[in-house]
Amino acid sequence: MRRFVEAIFGRPAVPVDDSRPAEVVETEAQRTARALADFQALVRRSGRDMPTLVSSQLGQIADLLGVVVDAAASEDASTEQRYLLDAMVGDYLPTPVHTYLALPSDDRRESSRATGILVDQLTLLEETIRDLLNQIRTGAIAELSTHGRFLAAKFDGPELTLAPSSENA
Repeated sequence: MRRFVEAIFGRPAVPVDDSRPAEVVETEAQRTARALADFQALVRRSGRDMPTLVSSQLGQIADLLGVVVDAAASEDASTEQRYLLDAMVGDYLPTPVHTYLALPSDDRRESSRATGILVDQLTLLEETIRDLLNQIRTGAIAELSTHGRFLAAKFDGPELTLAPSSENA
C-alpha cells in the first residue's frame, strides 16, 4: 500500500500506527438495541425468581419493545420518541425489576404486595410502550399523507398544453 501511495503522490506515505484498535462509535440505535438485549437477558435470567405472572408480563413487554425498536429505526421516530424509548429500555423497566429481585423471596410471591405494585407499574409501562408504538406508526402515516397531499397539489392541477391559446391566434 505504501508503494502505491508513493507512486501516486510522489512522496513517501506517512506511516500509520495500526497497533491501536480502531475506535468503534456506537450509534443511538445500536445503544438502544444493546440495552434491549440486556433487558431481555435479565428477564430470561431471573424468570425462575419471579411469579409466572410477572415473568410472563416482562416477556411480553420485551417482545413489544423489540417491535418498537425496529419501528423507531425504520420509521424515523422523533427525538422525543427515541428519548422515551431509550429511557424505557435503559431505566424505567430494568430499575423496578432489579429492585423487585433484591427483595426477599417471601415478598416475591404471586399474592404479595410487592408483586402487585410491580405488576401495576409494568401494566402502566406496557400501555405507554403501546402508545409510543402507535405514535411512531401514526407519525409515519401522517408524513406519508402530507407527502401525498403535496404530490396531489403539485401534479393534479390544470393540465399543461402546448397548443396556442385563442388570444394568440
